Amino acid sequence: MLRGPELLNRLDTVLEAFYLIFNEGYSAYEGESLLRADLCEEAIRLARMVASHRATDVPKSHALLALLLLQASRLPARVNAEGDLFLMRDQDRSLWDRRLIAEGLMHLDRSAQGADVTVYHLQAGIAAQHSVAPTYAGTNWEDITDLYDQLCAMDPNPVIALNRAIALSRWKGPEAGIGAIAGIESDPALRSYHFLPAALGELWNELGDSKRAAQYYRSALTCVCTEPERRLLRKRLASCETTAN
Repeated sequence: MLRGPELLNRLDTVLEAFYLIFNEGYSAYEGESLLRADLCEEAIRLARMVASHRATDVPKSHALLALLLLQASRLPARVNAEGDLFLMRDQDRSLWDRRLIAEGLMHLDRSAQGADVTVYHLQAGIAAQHSVAPTYAGTNWEDITDLYDQLCAMDPNPVIALNRAIALSRWKGPEAGIGAIAGIESDPALRSYHFLPAALGELWNELGDSKRAAQYYRSALTCVCTEPERRLLRKRLASCETTAN
């Protein structure tokens, strides 16, 4: 069994494992179901244990735990009884678990007790902004974009850049989002990532170009995703095709 300094030396690997377990439960790569609540619960259980252990009671442990709790608070609103997916803007916020939000915000405060800032701090900060926002439209998208800017500087990868572009589009408008995506659209890492064409479909639809939006939704449907995501994409595509005709 690992103890003291040895446990602390391996903390980054341990936290990353919890993060990956949670993410697989929160949004599966493919299959019939989007969520596996059991994986999310196990990741949170393990993260709580690490954050409460005297050898690993350090800011980044609390930052990760804050992130997992804040994300998990939205699980009851992400899918309905039939397994259909609801994007954040369409979620019933009364279903969000306020107990988990309160616990997550408490651990986010504890994570600030030090000079270090990790990717978990920044991601938890983004999740916190969503958790305290009264509505989707009332979300502080400017602060979220700023947090994504910091995250991109710390961990420059195209998926984070895509999320930043989406946040920017909520703050500055769909044209700004499309412009930001143009800089990463050709990245090989996003070639089969369905969120990229889906985001462009959403933004072009907001601009009133339902024909171009439909093209992007068709492209998204050629990518690997879960069945709930595929049903949502088909629904968006059908709406665009109806409008275009």
